[in-house]
Amino acid sequence: MTHFLLCFDQWTTSVADGVALPRLPTSMSVSVIIKWGGQEYSISTLSEEDTVLDLKQSIKSLTGVLPERQKLLGLKVKGKPADDDVKLGDLKLKPNTKIMMMGTREESLEDVLAPPPENDDVVNDFDIEEEELGVTDNPSYKITFMLDSAAMITVHTPKRGVVEVKPLGVIWGKYSEFYNRKNTIMFDDIGRNFLMNPQNGLKIRPFMKAHLNREKDKELYKLSLYLKEIAKLDDFSGLNHKHWERYLSKKQNQ
Repeated sequence: MTHFLLCFDQWTTSVADGVALPRLPTSMSVSVIIKWGGQEYSISTLSEEDTVLDLKQSIKSLTGVLPERQKLLGLKVKGKPADDDVKLGDLKLKPNTKIMMMGTREESLEDVLAPPPENDDVVNDFDIEEEELGVTDNPSYKITFMLDSAAMITVHTPKRGVVEVKPLGVIWGKYSEFYNRKNTIMFDDIGRNFLMNPQNGLKIRPFMKAHLNREKDKELYKLSLYLKEIAKLDDFSGLNHKHWERYLSKKQNQ
């Protein structure tokens, strides 16, 4: 019996006893569309054997955003965000899947991160990783100090049961010469986090559906104006932060 193996590009044909058996390509191509900065970028040069990092490198060549600055929304494996070494084939992406990318070019970061010079003290309680935002190595953030979940305490309430809260008393106890009930305000989109200090808490609207709302969401900008107004006061205890927008509008119309 004569046996031949013939190879033509990605197709392999086995010829044995006059029978030709085609074999499909071992690696399929992957095509995705990256949405960033109001534009769409098509990528079709990758295969299922390439990794998420390879995808990020391709995105960098199109957008200039470094891989470590990229956050690709929706790329998950078994319900968890896909690591850089995950193969694209494991993501089960449909052809031309649209992926939202968040990230900023290095040359743009300095302008984005630089705050007005007269800003007051800020305490970092971001949910996003500090390394991802460049918080720890960029002085433009002007972060006074940072707290993590270890500073939270557990309390029992009749309405909510056992919950974790963020007690400002921890800060006031450690830095009493600088911070107290009269000059501290805390923003959070979860109201129960300031159950221990409701007078000092301001519940903000959560930022959701970035692809729809990022152009019109002005919450943080307006809050910065509110902070500038109340910074003129010696005591915040007379304020009702629930009506902060009404207070700001009144001051702006004076």
